[in-house]
Amino acid sequence: MTMLGQLRGGFRGVPTPNFAYSGSELDALSEGRNYYRSLVESFRPWIGKQVVEVGAGIGTFAQHLLSIETVESLVALEPGKNTFPLLRQRLEGNSRAEPIRAYLHQIPALDADSVVAVNVMEHVENDLDFLQHAHRVTHADGKLLLYVPALPAIYGSLDVALEHHRRYTRKTLRKVMEEAGWFVEKISYVNLPGVLAWYVAGRILRKTSISGAEVGIYDRFVIPLTSRLEKIWSPPIGQSLIAIGSKSLR
Repeated sequence: MTMLGQLRGGFRGVPTPNFAYSGSELDALSEGRNYYRSLVESFRPWIGKQVVEVGAGIGTFAQHLLSIETVESLVALEPGKNTFPLLRQRLEGNSRAEPIRAYLHQIPALDADSVVAVNVMEHVENDLDFLQHAHRVTHADGKLLLYVPALPAIYGSLDVALEHHRRYTRKTLRKVMEEAGWFVEKISYVNLPGVLAWYVAGRILRKTSISGAEVGIYDRFVIPLTSRLEKIWSPPIGQSLIAIGSKSLR
């Protein structure tokens, strides 16, 4: 039985979350085409055939995942009652995708090849519990693909407005991954220029939102250059962290 078959057969009767997403960045980040393409390329070696995306939002990254021909099925989880309709509309008609309005802990055990969470863990109050459930839904050789905000020192008004519980360091992210049972294959800082941009926006200007226009400018002029440079050089710090976890050492 495929992963979608497992889910459709074992998800009946699960209560629908009473949650509405109040953040403003999803629409803005939808303008980050280079940003998402770069992220997909960073994840590509570890993305399997059966994929679970947690916190799929309005489906922007889900569409990029589905552009990978080797992805046979994608379960896109999103609890938000205001964001889920947009996710469902975006994935409608794609036989490889199944949007589900649910939290990760509500999902029965699956045989997923990989669990993907992009800008999600910072919104989760108990990140250890989250990672343990990610561990549960993957098969014995499953992978965990994370993208999270980095550097507590730049936590500011934007993080508060976007309801971020934390920003991570390489050390703190590794610690919680290992506590949840994951072997860390890779963990690295990305987007060095974003450190200054986020610090100025959130600690100096005290901004509480980012606009599509701002994201579009950064995506057009900064991301392509940064992505090329960081393919050959790993920066000592960055606005975000990419981490890959494995359920086994094989």
